Amino acid sequence: MKAESNEQVLLKGLASNDTKAIDTIYKDNFSMVQAFILNNNGSYDDARDIFQEAMITLYEKAKSESFVLTCQIKTYVYSVCRRLWLKRLQQAGRYVTQVEGMAETVPVEEDLDIQEKRNAEFAIMDRALNSLGEPCKSILESYYLQKKDMNEIAAAFGYTNSDNAKNQKYKCLMRLKKLFFAQYNIGE
Repeated sequence: MKAESNEQVLLKGLASNDTKAIDTIYKDNFSMVQAFILNNNGSYDDARDIFQEAMITLYEKAKSESFVLTCQIKTYVYSVCRRLWLKRLQQAGRYVTQVEGMAETVPVEEDLDIQEKRNAEFAIMDRALNSLGEPCKSILESYYLQKKDMNEIAAAFGYTNSDNAKNQKYKCLMRLKKLFFAQYNIGE
């Protein structure tokens, strides 16, 4: 949880042009990007250019109210840099089949659109879960996030047996589904 909140602090800092946050993101990520580009027919200047483009992309996303980062900043930056570099290699005619992991590349725009849609859906699910109320929220979190079995849930929530807990979990899940789709359809 602490790492996640640190990532959010860095994103907010980036969005507000905080030099310390920008420096931290740069120091934590540039060497990884540089190594990738140098190992794949690039130069130090290429690495700086690509990294700068990725930082601009991250900056624009961080300023957006709807953007929710669902991975670590380094994962996001690496992914954007990798796709930008592979796209540049292809455009320059230096497209090489030995570029590591080439088979699973996706165009940057497509990948970012998919990620943005997924982030929006996660945000809707989070709002739906928070508006679900107790004990439903805790029951669903116990089962799906904490991986507790029905006997543990029955004991923790005072149900007479696991079948009653399972029945309550089902009702809660149906309520969550209604809340999610009510908010999802509004957003479309």
